[in-house]
This record gives sequence, C-alpha cells and structure tokens, in this order.
Amino acid sequence: MNRILPFAFVGVLLVAWEALARSGAWSPLLFPPLAKIFDQLVYFFSRPAMLGEALVSVERALGGFALAAAVGIALGVVMGRSRLVAALLDPLFSGTYAVPKLALFPIFIFVFGIGSLSKVALIFLECLYPIVIMTYHGARDVNRVLLWSGQNMGASRAQILRRIVVPAAAPFIFAGFRVALPVAMIVVVITEMISSADGLGYMVIYALSSLRTDRMLAVVVVISLIGLALDRALVWLRNRLVYWEKLDAYYV
Repeated sequence: MNRILPFAFVGVLLVAWEALARSGAWSPLLFPPLAKIFDQLVYFFSRPAMLGEALVSVERALGGFALAAAVGIALGVVMGRSRLVAALLDPLFSGTYAVPKLALFPIFIFVFGIGSLSKVALIFLECLYPIVIMTYHGARDVNRVLLWSGQNMGASRAQILRRIVVPAAAPFIFAGFRVALPVAMIVVVITEMISSADGLGYMVIYALSSLRTDRMLAVVVVISLIGLALDRALVWLRNRLVYWEKLDAYYV
C-alpha cells in the first residue's frame, strides 16, 4: 500500500486537472488538457536540441552543487572540530542563512557575466549553507569514545578526521546533500528564467511568453523528473556509502 499510495495521489491530481481542463470554467491557456501536455513531453524527448537544453541545466546545477559539497564538507568538519573556527564562522552562516541569495544575482552577473559562471556561482552559494551547517553539527557530535580510542591507538589528527570524524558525520553530510541538491535545481531554473538564452528555465519563460502553457507545463514535468532522478541517485549512493546506518523509515 505504501508503494501504491503516492501513485494513487498523483492519479487523483491528474484526474482533477483533466476535469478542470474539460469543464470550460477555465481558459485552456491556464488548464490545458493532459493530452496536450503529454504531446509536448513526447516532442521534448524526441528532440535532441531540447534534451541538450536539459543537459545544460543539469550541468550547471551539478557543477555548483559539487563545488559546494567540496567546500562545505571541509568547512563543516573544521568548524565541528575547532572551537576557534566555529566561533568565527558559525555566527556568519547562522546570521546570513535567511538572506535570499538570489538578491545577489545582479552582482554575480556584473562580476561573472550572464553566462554559466554567474549561475554556477549562485548555486554554489545557495547549496553551501545547508551542507556546511549539517556537516558542522555532524562533526561536532562525534562520539567522544571513538575519538579517545583513535588517540589511544596513536592516530594522528589527520587520521582521526579522515577515519573517524568524516564517517561519523556522513549521515549528516548526506542529509545536507538532500537539502542542497533540489535547491541547486531550483536556483538554476530561476536564474535561467532571469538571464539566459538556454537551459530549462529559458524554455519555461519562452513558452510562457509564447502563450504555450502546455509546453511550459511539459518542461515543468521534465524538471520534476530530473529532480526525482537526482534524489533517487543520491539516496542510492548514501545507502552504499553509509551502509552501517539504514534509512529504515525511508524505505518502508
């Protein structure tokens, strides 16, 4: 039943959408029939150029996410194991977390141009916060017995970080990844809608300006499918790397 319920809920939403589309109460521009949206999905996946646009967006999102993961893990681990670094950086991250980084996008465009670099830089900044904060708490909460055991066996500081702290913080790190990865897709689409001549965000805004709501919604479906695929891939990777701690509730 737990496997069927999500599909049943989606089915109910699709039936409700089709009923609204065929009721005549709303303009087809707002609620196009599902058949038209499906036709646009087929058209999308049958055109290599459109698949290339999706690839551009995914590359930008994963590029910024990968940079944030590399920097965020390093910063979070150091903050978790150094009282001085935590005292310096924790107020900065906590105080600026609520600031919408998208407001800085005009500055990023001015500095990096309207190409991919400005978008990747903003994605990096948006994804950095959840990764740093989750890694920081994971590294800070490592069981002291494990640290003492490593020290008693003669492990160096670098070995303790690599062999004890990072594995112990891995569940927190992947929790930060699962927050940051959808954010990367959201930011790349928004930035492409603002200033881009390619990518999925550009396709959304171009279809909307052309009054092709069916095509716009088809692109939105593609974005959601990409997000779902990336999340499943991340969960699969977590299950393989953090094999000692299963997400039992997630796999029910």
